Amino acid sequence: MRLRSPLESRNAAQSVTLLNNFAPQDVIVAENDGLKTTFNRLDSEKLKGWLDEFSIGELWEKNVLGGRP
Repeated sequence: MRLRSPLESRNAAQSVTLLNNFAPQDVIVAENDGLKTTFNRLDSEKLKGWLDEFSIGELWEKNVLGGRP
């Protein structure tokens, strides 16, 4: 029997549909202020209230998550 290693995927997209297929802890948002880029993993606990009403993709569209131009 062959053991499988965990699957890892890196995607850079501005697709609400794609984003809605991931759990918050699986999403890393990139922010660039013109001088540097920072990467932040979403925190499920901080987003809990929002996620009761909206999908992750909707939160990105509303710029709650950051990472928008």
